Amino acid sequence: MSGSQHFTDNQFTLKEVVQNISSWLSFFISKWKIIVLAGVIGLGLGALVSVLKKPVYIASTTFVLEDGDGSGMGQMSGLASLVGVNLGSIGGTSGLFQGDNIMELYRSERMLDEALLSDFDEDELLIDRFIAFEEIDRKWKNKVDISNMDFSIPREQFTVSQDSVVKEVGQLIRENQLSVAKPDRKLSIIQVSISSKDQAYAKVFNERLVENVNEFYRETKTKKTSENLAILQSQADSVRKILDESIGAYAAATDRVPNANPLLSSATTDTRKRQIDVQATGAVYEEIVKNLEIAKVNHRNNSPLIQIIDSPRFPLERSEIRLVKGMVLGGIIVALLTLFFLFFQRLYRRHVQES
Repeated sequence: MSGSQHFTDNQFTLKEVVQNISSWLSFFISKWKIIVLAGVIGLGLGALVSVLKKPVYIASTTFVLEDGDGSGMGQMSGLASLVGVNLGSIGGTSGLFQGDNIMELYRSERMLDEALLSDFDEDELLIDRFIAFEEIDRKWKNKVDISNMDFSIPREQFTVSQDSVVKEVGQLIRENQLSVAKPDRKLSIIQVSISSKDQAYAKVFNERLVENVNEFYRETKTKKTSENLAILQSQADSVRKILDESIGAYAAATDRVPNANPLLSSATTDTRKRQIDVQATGAVYEEIVKNLEIAKVNHRNNSPLIQIIDSPRFPLERSEIRLVKGMVLGGIIVALLTLFFLFFQRLYRRHVQES
């Protein structure tokens, strides 16, 4: 019974809620000078940020990706088996780079490093351009002397410090500048964006990265079929050379005995041997040519289609804080922070007084 009475005593009535709200409103109104001053300070800070903060330029490339058609190769394999041709050894890499794996290639250390070490122009590398406008040499001067590093030498000749700088710069780009996404998850369209304070750098780096990754993807996707195609072509050339030699030997043997006596079998023995060699080599060459032509079709079908839709062009998309927007946001944020400060300050004083 006493517990029920205690619960009832701690309930708030509507009158008490209204009085509490009125008390807080009166308190904040009494502090209007502080709140207005905070808003004015916020306006100034917002204006200062919008003026000092450099605009960010965004270079984007959009392309459509379509993997090679593996279903057509399955039908071709069934037809080829009818004529005794086995395509199991010349199949494509259908399980390689499925789904979103190409998007991870753009974030890989190797692809970023290759793009950074490529040319920005005739006299400067992209990594040198990045270090210059980001002032990395000044920020890291206590750790490493970047000013004396030459990144134009072969990568195999890099020192440990040079490799560390390239790796750290790539990490900065991956975390702060690079964006790889699908605008629509249902489509095979991929958008690669680079955001930077340097407009020219953003455009060139985006182009280099897309070019390197798409070429690597295309080569890797068709590597197995390309190697099989090269092997079959080499075999075909070798067998064709043997066939030509066999045909020459058969003709020479025939010329040596132009009018052989049909009653003397020994006179035509060498000619018959050469003829068998020609027939056997011809049959082998025919089968190899069949496999070679099918391998060529498989190689074409396995090649992915990468078609650029949109590429970066000047002027690039510009992201910045406008003066008015910066002032309004600054005023609102500082005013809200002041309100929270006054609110918790009053609560603390009440708590101290009650205790």
